[in-house]
Amino acid sequence: MSTVVRLVGLRETALDVGEVVDALGDDGAGGLTLFVGRVRDHDGGRSVTGLDYSAHPAALDRLRDVCEAVAAEYDVYGVAAVHRVGTLAIGDAAVVVATTAAHRGVAFDASRALIDRLKAEVPIWKHQLFADGTDEWVGTP
Repeated sequence: MSTVVRLVGLRETALDVGEVVDALGDDGAGGLTLFVGRVRDHDGGRSVTGLDYSAHPAALDRLRDVCEAVAAEYDVYGVAAVHRVGTLAIGDAAVVVATTAAHRGVAFDASRALIDRLKAEVPIWKHQLFADGTDEWVGTP
């Protein structure tokens, strides 16, 4: 893992935003952009009661690859990404990504690329449970 990629993880326990921020401490960074994805109570007009995230055995390596690619493409000082797996409740943090850079614009752009690529490229799948008793898998191949 490069010195720019500071934290990469899949966790079965609650995510800690402070851990992500602390991992990116750098006196030269003028901007730290943080995104927290949370479990919402609705999707597509239906009431969501909870969800489970499952990850392919290669998901952690793929997440690291995505972080390394963003670090190589953007002039960032630090990159961090952690994602939950297992059962989550409404309001729980499902993913936390952050980047630091000398200036805010780069940090915003890099964080946006990081979450978008994570969602598109890392094999983590969401199983949503709806109030009407139905369920749905999202992001499966």
